[in-house]
Amino acid sequence: MRTVGILGGMGPEATVDLMRRVIAGTPAQDDADHVPLIVDQNTQVPSRIAHLIDGTGEDPGPVLIAMAQRLEAAGAQALAMPCNTAHHYAEQIEEAVGIPLLNMVELTVTEAEKTGETVIGLLGSPAIKTARIYADAFGAHGLRMVYPADQEAMLTAIRQIKTHGPNETSASILRAASDSMDTPVQILACTEFSLIADALPDRITTIDTLDVLTGAIIRFATEG
Repeated sequence: MRTVGILGGMGPEATVDLMRRVIAGTPAQDDADHVPLIVDQNTQVPSRIAHLIDGTGEDPGPVLIAMAQRLEAAGAQALAMPCNTAHHYAEQIEEAVGIPLLNMVELTVTEAEKTGETVIGLLGSPAIKTARIYADAFGAHGLRMVYPADQEAMLTAIRQIKTHGPNETSASILRAASDSMDTPVQILACTEFSLIADALPDRITTIDTLDVLTGAIIRFATEG
């Protein structure tokens, strides 16, 4: 069984939810059958929104690199980061350590290709659209992203969840955004939205990035 290090705290509840999903998804008869995790629940990572959208915030890259190096030094054999927007800094993290990053964006591209659809809806932070975090990765595989027109509403929903936890206000915003895109396959590309995944209608094929990352963690840990 191999150990996975989690770059967490972005946000805290999503990090805990990832751990819960890993536990629930791992076939286990006893404690020793579960995936060993080392978690850096660092709530002080500079705002990705402020850095990527506002252009005024501190660069999160150096903090994320330091977290990755601490996790590697503590014995992690791979890294996982349950924050889609923070994957803007994935290349910097990968270059700074000698262990792999289970890249949630690349893993999600693979899942999207399996659907056979070429136009994919994306529900996430406006920073994901601005920084082309998914658009470039998907474009390289011949897939096109579409986004809700009201990107400010996405940010409002994310802030609602960070402040108040999952609630009907954020769920209502997410449903409206999903309906506005009219695509049969949609990606939950914000781990806060993973907490309200049941808000999406059943007619949508939903790819939850937190589930994608959960599967990758379990496979890495157990197949080793």
